[in-house]
Amino acid sequence: MKVIVSVFNNLHTDQRVEKVCKTLYDNGYHPVLIGNNWMGTPDMERPYPFFRIDLQSRKTRFAYIEFQRKLYNELKKYADNKTILLANDLETIVPNYLISKKLGIPLVFDSHEIFTEMPTIQGRWVKKIWKTIEKTFVPKIKRMITASDSYADWFVKEYRIKRPVVVKNLPRKLKFEGTSENFKKIILYQGWLNYSRGVDKAILAMQFIENAELWIAGCGPAEADYHKIADENQLNHKVRFMGKLSPDELRKITPKADVGISIEENNGLSYYYSLPNKISDYIQARVPVVVSDFPEMKKIVSTFGVGEIIENHSPEHLAEKLKIVLGKGKAAYLHQLNVAADELCWENEENKILIIFSDAGKEIF
Repeated sequence: MKVIVSVFNNLHTDQRVEKVCKTLYDNGYHPVLIGNNWMGTPDMERPYPFFRIDLQSRKTRFAYIEFQRKLYNELKKYADNKTILLANDLETIVPNYLISKKLGIPLVFDSHEIFTEMPTIQGRWVKKIWKTIEKTFVPKIKRMITASDSYADWFVKEYRIKRPVVVKNLPRKLKFEGTSENFKKIILYQGWLNYSRGVDKAILAMQFIENAELWIAGCGPAEADYHKIADENQLNHKVRFMGKLSPDELRKITPKADVGISIEENNGLSYYYSLPNKISDYIQARVPVVVSDFPEMKKIVSTFGVGEIIENHSPEHLAEKLKIVLGKGKAAYLHQLNVAADELCWENEENKILIIFSDAGKEIF
């Protein structure tokens, strides 16, 4: 059974979409993955077909419009009456919904976040446009997935819909090959370098931490500003920018850290209710964490005892929490990390995907 999967990115680092497609592929489905060339076309290999829509627009708002039109045409070309559509996030929902109605085929919608509550669009006119799309189409979706319990609860409250199925964005199990302590401690941030992710606070916190480096693995629109903060505060010797890494490269880096941070700021409910995949990536690599006092993040640390929760984002307070974890050392958290890693893995989530698609397939046959 063919499943056409679409997402607005260049596919290379979208681990959630990769995991979903691999689960479908391994269980007899035939996924076709469609992305775009936004931010480049890095080489990649997948066992199933994929391609990227060529976007000529250079401004995000125009790229979104161009993508909607071109995605609709691609879906019309590739979909038939034996196809299931999988739309990822709000940027893909309109063309997918229209094609699903045109051909009478099932549609699954996976909301990785609450797009209309992202910090980058708060207070901007574009939020009204995305909100109109959200409230028009989300209540019409029969099968919806989202990435955290808090997201699911928000969608139910906002639109009085059937509760979406929660498929957490967790990594596959990694073989644990032992842990080691670094003499010079490594504090790791991995992920997109955007605003409201607390990276600037982490850089400034290094003023109060001795014998440690902050490794920043990722790229994004705020990267130049973070370089400037490190430079202006004479912290270049304590902050290492590692640039954009492939998922395989990142998996080699993460276990080297002594503590991993996920310290998003509450500038939109999408961040506040999120369960960032980097937290479970750290845990799977047996690295303790320091996280924001947000519902989903706090639940992980409180349940499993794998790190510390910050009460505010002041660099001094963040430094104190980091020093607690560094002072205890990785070995002190190892048992808790092992327990958490066994539970917080993709292998415990993917059956939910298979149930949804099995149900969707009944509409076709």
